[in-house]
Amino acid sequence: MSIQWTLIATFLYVEISVVILLLLPFISPATWQKFFKSRFFKSLGNQANLYFTVFFVILVLFFLDSIRETHKYGEGRHQEQEHGHLDAELQQSMRLFRAQRNFYIAGFALFLSLVIRRLVILISAQATLIARCDASMKQAQSATDAAEKLMKEKEEREKEAGDRAENEGNVKREKQELEIQTLKEELKKTKDELSYTKKDFDAMKSQAESNSKAYDDLMKQYTQMEEKMKEISGQTVNKKSE
Repeated sequence: MSIQWTLIATFLYVEISVVILLLLPFISPATWQKFFKSRFFKSLGNQANLYFTVFFVILVLFFLDSIRETHKYGEGRHQEQEHGHLDAELQQSMRLFRAQRNFYIAGFALFLSLVIRRLVILISAQATLIARCDASMKQAQSATDAAEKLMKEKEEREKEAGDRAENEGNVKREKQELEIQTLKEELKKTKDELSYTKKDFDAMKSQAESNSKAYDDLMKQYTQMEEKMKEISGQTVNKKSE
């Protein structure tokens, strides 16, 4: 194997190792994101696009050259088979094998370079999405905590308002009960006074009836005495006239 194809094969092995490393499940996208944003990777990344483009063009050229050689040695092998020269046929087969080997090496190196670039982009995007998701979850959790806090404060205010209303209702009810009790006492007092007044009225009525009866008796006696006085006066006048 020539030096250039040895370098391309080495690069292919490095690419395979990098792909395996990127696909390891225990390394999180956030860890890769930190590495991609590190100073070392940034120092490489400043010229990475240029290096990647140049190397990609080189791989394409080697890949096309391998296709050309595969096609050339494939046709040469058929010609040697037709002529029946065994040594020449073996040399053409070996050259065709090398051309096919170089074709697969260049093709896989070219393919894995695109895969690695795509994996890096996807891992970076996944790490960004995970960070945004975590931030959204924290924001949603903060909003939920704030909403729960507001609900608790609202319930406490409603409870305090209910307790205050209940206390006011109890005070009002106590005042009403006190007023009712006062009215009952006043009503009882009024009933007692009315009872006493009624008794006095009955006593005065009885006394008035007694006085009226006594007055009637006195009037009768006075009438009788007047009649007697008239009789006595009439008798005296009659005696004088005789």
